[in-house]
Amino acid sequence: MSAPYKSGFVNIFGAPNAGKSTLLNAILGEQLVITSHKVQTTRHRILGILTEENYQIVFSDTPGIIEPKYKLHQKMMQHVKSALEDADVAILMHDINEPAEDFDFIVSTLKLKVPAILLLNKIDLVKEKGKVEEIVKQYQEKFPNWVVLPVSAQKKKNIDKIVPMLLAQLPEGMPFYPEDSMSDRPVRFFVSELIRQQIYELYHEEIPYHTAVIIQAFEEKTTLNVIKAEIIVTRETQKIIIIGKGGSGIKELGIRSRKAIEEFLQAKVHLELFVKVRPKWRDNDTYLREYGYNS
Repeated sequence: MSAPYKSGFVNIFGAPNAGKSTLLNAILGEQLVITSHKVQTTRHRILGILTEENYQIVFSDTPGIIEPKYKLHQKMMQHVKSALEDADVAILMHDINEPAEDFDFIVSTLKLKVPAILLLNKIDLVKEKGKVEEIVKQYQEKFPNWVVLPVSAQKKKNIDKIVPMLLAQLPEGMPFYPEDSMSDRPVRFFVSELIRQQIYELYHEEIPYHTAVIIQAFEEKTTLNVIKAEIIVTRETQKIIIIGKGGSGIKELGIRSRKAIEEFLQAKVHLELFVKVRPKWRDNDTYLREYGYNS
């Protein structure tokens, strides 16, 4: 007799830079969510869908939990709140090298009412023998109702143990999405995220945090896709930095972004980038709506 079909929503929570997006990409086997060593890379709630013969798990990668400073941050935390409301199981991620007190803030913010799996991430960075086991034991004693698993999302260590743990907790039910779906987000969204990822990698300090990427045109032609994107910044000086001396910065950004998009779409791309200054867009409701922060 075959196993009953299971389906449900699994939402990933944690501090910025705990490794949530890297984890989701590792589980799905796809570069679906942008990752960066800089914090607050994920601004939206992104669904990633894993479908196999006898189950469908709908994962949600949520923004890192922070104290909001701008309306943008408030919108990000609203995504976290909405993710709490439809979770069947929660995955909590914590960098094993960070203090336990930081994790206490996350737990108190979430007020979870569903089964939880705690992933202690970045175990590859722990050099002291026996230290991982010692820390795992501390968390198990503190949260006796949770499953605690040490992992390295970057090195894919213990990642294969996560899905079986989730299936043990998920309800029986029919799939929510067609079996070939990878996400609920349109292609344009992922294209803008790939450009944003290159901005995180190319530019330093505050530049990436002041930046939004809007796809203005996306034409699928027979031989290639023509994409026009606007990069929104808050100050003229940031525009100058992004463009670079003699246009060298935006040229490099364009080359890297085009390569990433071509790999994602598996098609040739002609990409045009424009930079626009919109002061205080992160605190402007109209701009935030226009840029896709709708909640």
